[in-house]
Order: sequence, then structure tokens, then C-alpha cells
Amino acid sequence: QVQLVESGGGLVQAGGSLRLSCAASGSTYSINTMGWYRQAPGKQRELVATINNGGSTVYADSVKGRFTASRDFAKNTVSLQMNGLKPEDTAVYYCSARQLTGLKLYDYWGQGTQVTVSS
Repeated sequence: QVQLVESGGGLVQAGGSLRLSCAASGSTYSINTMGWYRQAPGKQRELVATINNGGSTVYADSVKGRFTASRDFAKNTVSLQMNGLKPEDTAVYYCSARQLTGLKLYDYWGQGTQVTVSS
């Protein structure tokens, strides 16, 4: 079992910056991938950025060059630095963790934090 706690959401003007943070607890030894997803009203949840346990990072095309995901393996935390925010970035952002135990796959989610970008 993994628990994820997020912080750092808020309201910002277009062109501004926010930093999201997420801390994992519980069975953190088995976590493989950590990252961020987001969901806007009326839309499906989409990948923003993920970092696997080999350090490989994947970004959505829409955020490349603007967002930077970082992972501290020792502290079991992941952050998302968001620069050059656009109104279309407005969404609930969810921290994610993927756990591999006994060849079984489990996905965990934080409670979500609202990011609102005004024009």
C-alpha cells in the first residue's frame, strides 16, 4: 500500500509558475514509476510527466520545454516545476505512483490539487 500527499496547487496568471510536490509513504520500497497526471473538466485524465526507477522521464508534448519533473529516490518524493503556464494547463493535477510486487502492478493516486491559470 502506498499513500501519496500532494501540495503546491493554486491560482496563477498566464505566464506564471507553480511548483507541485508529492510525498509517498507506505510500501515505498516497491515503487517503480512516479509522476503526474491531470484532468480538466469534461476531459479524460492525461499524462503530464513520469519518471521511472531508471531515471527515464516522459513528458506530454503539450508541456515539453515548460514543465520539469524531478524525483528524489531517497526521499520518495516527486515534484513538477511548471513554468510559462497557459490557461489550457488548468486542471486537477494528480500525483501517481506505480508499484510492482510479485509481478503484480498497482497504481496509486494522490488526492489531486487544483491548478488554475487565468488569462
